[in-house]
Amino acid sequence: MQQDGGLAVVTIDHPPLNLYDEAMGTALVAALDELESITPRAVLFRFEGRIVTGGVDVSTFDALADAEAASAMFAGLVSVAQRVAALACPTVFAAHHTCLTWGFELALACDLILATDRASFGLVEATVGLTPAMGGTQRLAERAGSGRAREFVMTADRYDAATMHAWGVVNRVLPVEGFDEAARAFARKLADGPTVAHAATKKVIAAYLEGGVAQADADVPSIAGPLFDTSDLRGAIRTFLTEGPGHAVFEGR
Repeated sequence: MQQDGGLAVVTIDHPPLNLYDEAMGTALVAALDELESITPRAVLFRFEGRIVTGGVDVSTFDALADAEAASAMFAGLVSVAQRVAALACPTVFAAHHTCLTWGFELALACDLILATDRASFGLVEATVGLTPAMGGTQRLAERAGSGRAREFVMTADRYDAATMHAWGVVNRVLPVEGFDEAARAFARKLADGPTVAHAATKKVIAAYLEGGVAQADADVPSIAGPLFDTSDLRGAIRTFLTEGPGHAVFEGR
Protein backbone atom coordinates (compact mmCIF):
# COMPACT_ATOMS: atom_id res chain seq x y z
CA MET A 1 0.00 0.00 0.00
CA GLN A 2 1.13 3.52 -0.81
CA GLN A 3 -0.13 6.83 0.50
CA ASP A 4 -0.42 9.86 -1.79
CA GLY A 5 -1.44 12.60 0.61
CA GLY A 6 -4.83 11.52 1.90
CA LEU A 7 -5.23 8.87 -0.81
CA ALA A 8 -4.35 5.26 0.02
CA VAL A 9 -3.49 3.18 -3.05
CA VAL A 10 -3.88 -0.57 -2.63
CA THR A 11 -2.09 -2.38 -5.45
CA ILE A 12 -2.76 -6.09 -6.01
CA ASP A 13 0.11 -7.82 -7.77
CA HIS A 14 -0.03 -11.62 -7.58
CA PRO A 15 1.24 -12.92 -10.94
CA PRO A 16 0.47 -14.30 -13.34
CA LEU A 17 -3.33 -13.84 -13.06
CA ASN A 18 -3.95 -12.29 -9.64
CA LEU A 19 -5.89 -15.39 -8.62
CA TYR A 20 -7.46 -15.56 -5.19
CA ASP A 21 -5.71 -18.10 -2.94
CA GLU A 22 -4.73 -18.34 0.71
CA ALA A 23 -1.91 -15.84 0.28
CA MET A 24 -4.25 -13.36 -1.43
CA GLY A 25 -6.81 -13.73 1.34
CA THR A 26 -4.19 -13.04 4.00
CA ALA A 27 -2.93 -9.99 2.09
CA LEU A 28 -6.44 -8.56 1.68
CA VAL A 29 -7.15 -8.83 5.40
CA ALA A 30 -3.79 -7.21 6.21
CA ALA A 31 -4.55 -4.35 3.79
CA LEU A 32 -7.91 -3.76 5.44
CA ASP A 33 -6.34 -3.80 8.88
CA GLU A 34 -3.97 -1.07 7.71
CA LEU A 35 -6.71 0.97 6.03
CA GLU A 36 -8.82 0.90 9.16
CA SER A 37 -5.87 2.01 11.27
CA ILE A 38 -4.64 4.90 9.08
CA THR A 39 -8.14 6.24 8.21
CA PRO A 40 -7.34 7.59 4.72
CA ARG A 41 -9.49 10.21 3.01
CA ALA A 42 -10.03 7.97 -0.03
CA VAL A 43 -8.89 4.54 -1.23
CA LEU A 44 -8.01 3.33 -4.73
CA PHE A 45 -7.86 -0.41 -5.47
CA ARG A 46 -5.76 -1.12 -8.56
CA PHE A 47 -4.11 -4.18 -10.12
CA GLU A 48 -0.84 -4.91 -11.86
CA GLY A 49 -0.55 -7.39 -14.70
CA ARG A 50 -2.17 -8.06 -18.05
CA ILE A 51 -5.60 -8.58 -16.48
CA VAL A 52 -7.28 -7.58 -13.22
CA THR A 53 -7.89 -11.16 -12.11
CA GLY A 54 -8.75 -14.51 -13.60
CA GLY A 55 -10.77 -15.38 -10.50
CA VAL A 56 -10.05 -17.97 -7.84
CA ASP A 57 -7.34 -20.62 -7.86
CA VAL A 58 -9.70 -23.60 -8.13
CA SER A 59 -7.27 -25.76 -6.15
CA THR A 60 -8.29 -23.59 -3.18
CA PHE A 61 -11.79 -25.03 -3.48
CA ASP A 62 -10.49 -28.55 -4.02
CA ALA A 63 -8.61 -28.31 -0.73
CA LEU A 64 -11.78 -27.60 1.28
CA ALA A 65 -12.61 -30.70 3.29
CA ASP A 66 -16.35 -30.21 3.67
CA ALA A 67 -19.26 -27.77 3.76
CA GLU A 68 -18.21 -26.47 7.16
CA ALA A 69 -14.76 -25.51 5.86
CA ALA A 70 -16.30 -23.89 2.79
CA SER A 71 -18.75 -21.89 4.90
CA ALA A 72 -15.90 -20.64 7.09
CA MET A 73 -13.94 -19.52 4.02
CA PHE A 74 -16.96 -17.73 2.57
CA ALA A 75 -17.68 -16.01 5.89
CA GLY A 76 -14.17 -14.58 5.70
CA LEU A 77 -14.71 -13.41 2.12
CA VAL A 78 -18.02 -11.74 2.97
CA SER A 79 -16.30 -10.02 5.90
CA VAL A 80 -13.70 -8.56 3.53
CA ALA A 81 -16.42 -7.09 1.31
CA GLN A 82 -18.30 -5.75 4.33
CA ARG A 83 -15.19 -4.09 5.70
CA VAL A 84 -14.45 -2.43 2.35
CA ALA A 85 -18.03 -1.16 2.13
CA ALA A 86 -17.84 0.16 5.71
CA LEU A 87 -14.71 2.27 5.19
CA ALA A 88 -15.60 5.84 6.17
CA CYS A 89 -14.24 7.38 2.98
CA PRO A 90 -14.79 7.12 -0.79
CA THR A 91 -13.46 3.89 -2.30
CA VAL A 92 -12.63 3.52 -5.99
CA PHE A 93 -11.96 0.33 -7.95
CA ALA A 94 -9.96 0.54 -11.20
CA ALA A 95 -10.47 -2.26 -13.73
CA HIS A 96 -8.10 -2.13 -16.68
CA HIS A 97 -9.02 -5.51 -18.21
CA THR A 98 -10.71 -8.83 -17.41
CA CYS A 99 -12.13 -8.91 -13.88
CA LEU A 100 -13.70 -12.16 -12.68
CA THR A 101 -15.28 -13.54 -9.50
CA TRP A 102 -13.66 -12.24 -6.30
CA GLY A 103 -12.18 -9.21 -8.08
CA PHE A 104 -15.57 -8.07 -9.34
CA GLU A 105 -17.08 -8.77 -5.92
CA LEU A 106 -14.43 -6.52 -4.39
CA ALA A 107 -15.28 -3.88 -6.99
CA LEU A 108 -18.96 -4.08 -6.07
CA ALA A 109 -18.08 -3.45 -2.41
CA CYS A 110 -16.44 -0.16 -3.44
CA ASP A 111 -18.32 3.10 -3.88
CA LEU A 112 -17.26 3.76 -7.46
CA ILE A 113 -16.00 1.58 -10.31
CA LEU A 114 -13.83 2.88 -13.15
CA ALA A 115 -13.07 0.70 -16.17
CA THR A 116 -11.28 0.90 -19.48
CA ASP A 117 -13.14 0.17 -22.69
CA ARG A 118 -11.23 -3.14 -22.80
CA ALA A 119 -12.45 -4.29 -19.39
CA SER A 120 -14.91 -7.12 -18.95
CA PHE A 121 -16.59 -8.56 -15.89
CA GLY A 122 -17.94 -11.94 -14.85
CA LEU A 123 -19.19 -13.92 -11.90
CA VAL A 124 -18.44 -17.33 -13.38
CA GLU A 125 -18.76 -19.51 -10.28
CA ALA A 126 -21.56 -21.50 -11.94
CA THR A 127 -18.93 -23.12 -14.16
CA VAL A 128 -17.79 -25.13 -11.11
CA GLY A 129 -21.25 -25.55 -9.61
CA LEU A 130 -20.93 -22.68 -7.14
CA THR A 131 -22.67 -19.37 -6.54
CA PRO A 132 -20.71 -16.18 -5.77
CA ALA A 133 -19.86 -16.17 -2.07
CA MET A 134 -18.26 -12.77 -1.39
CA GLY A 135 -21.43 -10.71 -1.63
CA GLY A 136 -21.28 -10.04 -5.34
CA THR A 137 -24.76 -11.27 -6.23
CA GLN A 138 -26.57 -9.05 -3.77
CA ARG A 139 -24.41 -6.01 -4.43
CA LEU A 140 -24.90 -6.42 -8.18
CA ALA A 141 -28.65 -6.62 -7.54
CA GLU A 142 -28.42 -3.33 -5.59
CA ARG A 143 -26.85 -1.59 -8.57
CA ALA A 144 -28.47 -3.27 -11.55
CA GLY A 145 -31.62 -4.94 -10.24
CA SER A 146 -32.37 -8.52 -9.30
CA GLY A 147 -33.21 -9.60 -12.85
CA ARG A 148 -29.83 -8.46 -14.15
CA ALA A 149 -28.09 -10.15 -11.21
CA ARG A 150 -29.85 -13.44 -11.95
CA GLU A 151 -28.83 -13.26 -15.60
CA PHE A 152 -25.26 -12.30 -14.80
CA VAL A 153 -24.70 -15.06 -12.25
CA MET A 154 -26.73 -17.87 -13.81
CA THR A 155 -25.29 -17.52 -17.32
CA ALA A 156 -21.70 -17.08 -16.05
CA ASP A 157 -21.15 -14.93 -19.13
CA ARG A 158 -18.70 -12.06 -19.38
CA TYR A 159 -20.01 -8.56 -19.89
CA ASP A 160 -18.07 -5.64 -21.31
CA ALA A 161 -17.56 -2.29 -19.62
CA ALA A 162 -20.07 -0.53 -21.88
CA THR A 163 -22.81 -2.95 -20.84
CA MET A 164 -21.90 -2.60 -17.18
CA HIS A 165 -22.02 1.17 -17.56
CA ALA A 166 -25.45 0.97 -19.21
CA TRP A 167 -26.64 -1.17 -16.29
CA GLY A 168 -25.44 1.42 -13.79
CA VAL A 169 -22.73 -0.84 -12.35
CA VAL A 170 -19.60 0.82 -13.76
CA ASN A 171 -19.52 4.56 -13.09
CA ARG A 172 -17.15 5.67 -15.84
CA VAL A 173 -15.55 4.03 -18.88
CA LEU A 174 -12.20 5.59 -19.74
CA PRO A 175 -9.63 5.07 -22.51
CA VAL A 176 -6.93 2.46 -21.97
CA GLU A 177 -4.24 5.04 -22.69
CA GLY A 178 -3.48 6.86 -19.47
CA PHE A 179 -6.04 4.88 -17.47
CA ASP A 180 -3.91 4.32 -14.39
CA GLU A 181 -3.09 7.99 -13.95
CA ALA A 182 -6.68 8.98 -14.71
CA ALA A 183 -7.91 6.59 -11.99
CA ARG A 184 -5.37 7.97 -9.53
CA ALA A 185 -6.37 11.54 -10.36
CA PHE A 186 -10.05 10.71 -9.94
CA ALA A 187 -9.46 9.12 -6.53
CA ARG A 188 -7.08 11.92 -5.51
CA LYS A 189 -9.78 14.50 -6.26
CA LEU A 190 -12.15 12.66 -3.93
CA ALA A 191 -9.44 12.51 -1.25
CA ASP A 192 -8.95 16.27 -1.53
CA GLY A 193 -12.66 16.94 -1.22
CA PRO A 194 -15.08 17.22 1.73
CA THR A 195 -14.43 13.70 2.96
CA VAL A 196 -16.41 14.06 6.19
CA ALA A 197 -19.41 14.96 4.04
CA HIS A 198 -18.63 12.02 1.74
CA ALA A 199 -18.71 9.71 4.77
CA ALA A 200 -22.10 11.19 5.67
CA THR A 201 -23.32 10.52 2.13
CA LYS A 202 -22.34 6.87 2.55
CA LYS A 203 -24.40 6.73 5.75
CA VAL A 204 -27.44 8.19 4.00
CA ILE A 205 -27.16 5.64 1.18
CA ALA A 206 -26.77 2.82 3.72
CA ALA A 207 -29.94 4.00 5.44
CA TYR A 208 -31.75 4.02 2.10
CA LEU A 209 -30.59 0.49 1.30
CA GLU A 210 -31.72 -0.68 4.73
CA GLY A 211 -35.14 0.96 4.87
CA GLY A 212 -35.83 2.89 1.69
CA VAL A 213 -36.52 6.60 1.35
CA ALA A 214 -38.44 6.68 4.64
CA GLN A 215 -35.46 5.39 6.62
CA ALA A 216 -33.05 7.74 4.86
CA ASP A 217 -35.38 10.69 5.48
CA ALA A 218 -35.53 9.79 9.16
CA ASP A 219 -31.74 9.55 9.45
CA VAL A 220 -30.69 12.59 7.40
CA PRO A 221 -31.03 15.18 10.20
CA SER A 222 -28.78 13.23 12.57
CA ILE A 223 -26.28 12.53 9.77
CA ALA A 224 -26.12 15.95 8.11
CA GLY A 225 -26.57 18.13 11.17
CA PRO A 226 -23.21 17.28 12.81
CA LEU A 227 -21.40 18.45 9.66
CA PHE A 228 -21.94 21.99 10.96
CA ASP A 229 -19.48 21.18 13.76
CA THR A 230 -16.71 20.43 11.22
CA SER A 231 -14.04 22.93 10.29
CA ASP A 232 -14.35 21.84 6.65
CA LEU A 233 -17.96 22.96 6.36
CA ARG A 234 -17.49 26.19 8.33
CA GLY A 235 -14.39 27.11 6.35
CA ALA A 236 -16.04 26.29 3.03
CA ILE A 237 -19.04 28.46 3.86
CA ARG A 238 -16.80 31.40 4.75
CA THR A 239 -14.77 30.90 1.56
CA PHE A 240 -17.93 30.69 -0.51
CA LEU A 241 -19.22 33.98 0.94
CA THR A 242 -15.95 35.85 0.48
CA GLU A 243 -14.48 34.32 -2.70
CA GLY A 244 -17.29 32.38 -4.35
CA PRO A 245 -17.60 28.65 -5.12
CA GLY A 246 -14.65 26.41 -5.90
CA HIS A 247 -12.05 27.97 -3.60
CA ALA A 248 -12.48 25.94 -0.42
CA VAL A 249 -9.65 23.74 0.83
CA PHE A 250 -10.80 20.65 2.74
CA GLU A 251 -8.73 18.86 5.37
CA GLY A 252 -11.06 16.08 6.39
CA ARG A 253 -11.95 17.64 9.73
